[in-house]
Amino acid sequence: MVSGFNVADDRNAGGFWDGLHQIGDSPADVLSEAWEKRADLPALIAKYFPALVETINIAAVSTLIGAIGGLFLSLLGTRGLAKWPRLIPLFRRISDIMRAVPEIVIALVLIFVLGGGPVPAMIAIAIHTAGALAKMFSEVSENTDLKAVEGLASTGATWSQRMLLGVLPQVAPNYVSYTLLRFEINIRASAILGFVGAGGLGYELRNSMAWGPGRFDEAAAIFILLFGTIVFFDQVSSRYRNRLTEGQGQ
Repeated sequence: MVSGFNVADDRNAGGFWDGLHQIGDSPADVLSEAWEKRADLPALIAKYFPALVETINIAAVSTLIGAIGGLFLSLLGTRGLAKWPRLIPLFRRISDIMRAVPEIVIALVLIFVLGGGPVPAMIAIAIHTAGALAKMFSEVSENTDLKAVEGLASTGATWSQRMLLGVLPQVAPNYVSYTLLRFEINIRASAILGFVGAGGLGYELRNSMAWGPGRFDEAAAIFILLFGTIVFFDQVSSRYRNRLTEGQGQ
C-alpha cells in the first residue's frame, strides 16, 4: 500500500503532500461567501427545493422498482423456494451482475442513449438496488420455516400462492427494513448521479461549484437541503426499521 501510494503520488500532477495544506481552502471559501450572503439563503433554499423533490422522487421510484425486482430474483434464486431449482445459479448470477456494476457506470451509458435527466438515474439506481436487495432478501428467505410452504403445497396451492401466503408473511418485516435502508442509500446515490447530468440536486450542485466564487452561496444552500434531507430520512427510516425489528422479535 505504501509503495502503491508513492507511485500514485509521483504521477499526480500536484502531489498529495504538496496540496494537503490546501484541503480546507475550498470549503472555507464556500462558508465565507455563504455567511456574507446569509440573508439570501432562505430564497435560495426555496429556489432549489424542486430539485430536491426530483432527487427524492428518483430515489423513491428506483427503490420501489428495485425492491420488486429484488423480490422476484430472491424467491427464484433461493434453495427450497425457487420455482425452477435448476435455474437458481442463473438468477443468482443475474443479481450478482446487477449489483456489481456501479450506478454511475450504468447511468453514463444510459445518458449517452437517452440523454440527460432523471430517467437514466432512476433506471441505473433501480438496477443496482434490485441486485443488492435480491442478495439481502435471499438470505432472509433461506431462514424461513418451510412447514407453511409444504402445507400449502399439499393442498394444491400454486407457487405464487405458496410464496404469497407461506413465505412473505414471515419475511415481510425484514424485507421492508432492508428496503427502507436502501432508500436512504438511494437518496445519496441520486444526488451523486446528478454530477454526471442525471438531474436533481447533484446537477445543480455541480453547476454552482463549477461556476466558482460568486455562486458559492447557492452551493451552500444546496448542501443544507441535501444534508437536512438525508438526516430527516435517516431518522424516519431508522425509527420504522427499529419498530419492525422489535415487532418481529416480539
